[in-house]
Amino acid sequence: MDLRNPTNMHKCVAEGIGTFWLTFAGCGSAVIAAAFPEVGIGLLGVAFAFGLSVLTMAYAIGHISGCHLNPAVTVGLAAGNRFPRQDVLPYIVSQVVGAIIASAVLYAIAIGAPGFDLAKGFAANGYGAHSPGHYSMISGFVAEVVLTMMFLFIIMGATHGRAPAGFAPIAIGLGLTLIHLVGIPITNTSVNPARSTGPALFVGGWALGQLWMFWLAPLLGGALGGVLYRWLSEEPSAQVTGVSPAAPAE
Repeated sequence: MDLRNPTNMHKCVAEGIGTFWLTFAGCGSAVIAAAFPEVGIGLLGVAFAFGLSVLTMAYAIGHISGCHLNPAVTVGLAAGNRFPRQDVLPYIVSQVVGAIIASAVLYAIAIGAPGFDLAKGFAANGYGAHSPGHYSMISGFVAEVVLTMMFLFIIMGATHGRAPAGFAPIAIGLGLTLIHLVGIPITNTSVNPARSTGPALFVGGWALGQLWMFWLAPLLGGALGGVLYRWLSEEPSAQVTGVSPAAPAE
C-alpha cells in the first residue's frame, strides 16, 4: 500500500478512527457504565455497545476502508481472498494506533471518578484469575478462536456479492453483540487484538503478560473463518476495501 496515495491514507485514517470508536465506546461502556449504581447497563449493555460501535462505523466508513476495525478481520479477509495481502500491515498498524489513543482518552476520563482503580481491569482481556468467570487459558483460547472464526464467517457472508444489499452492518453488529454475550464471562471478549492491546498497555503487568493469547487466538480464528467461507462459497465477491473513486470522464 502506497501511503503517498491520498485514497490509501484515507483508508488507514478511517480504520484508525473506526477502531478508536469501537474501543472507546465498547471498553468505555464496560469501564464507566456497566456497574453504574442503580442504572448500570450490565453484560447485556456492554455487548450491545460493542455491536453498535461496529454497526455505526460500518455505515460511516464502510465505503472508505471496508470498516475492518480489527487485525483479525483484516487477516481473515485476506485469508479468504477478499482483501489485498499487501495492505494488511498498514491496516493493522492503523487499528492498533486507534485503539491505543481510545484507551488513553478513556483513561483520562475514568481517572476523574472517585475510587477509580486500574487494578479492576480497565476492560482488559484475561484468563485464569483474570477471567470474569475464572475460565482457564485453554478454555479462553478455544473460545477466542471459535468466536473470531464465526465472526469472520458472518462478515464474509454478509458482504458477499449475493447477500442482501445494505444490511451487512446490521448482521455484523448483531453478530458481534452475540459474540460478547457468550464471551464476556470467559475472557471479557477480545476477538480483536487491537481492542485488547489498548487497555492492556494501561493495566500493564498481568494484562501485558496475557496479551499474547489475544493476538494469537483471534488471528488464528479469523484466518480459519476466512478460509472456511471461501471454501464454501468460491464465487468471486467484492473486495472489502471500501469503494474506489470513479475515474474521471474523458
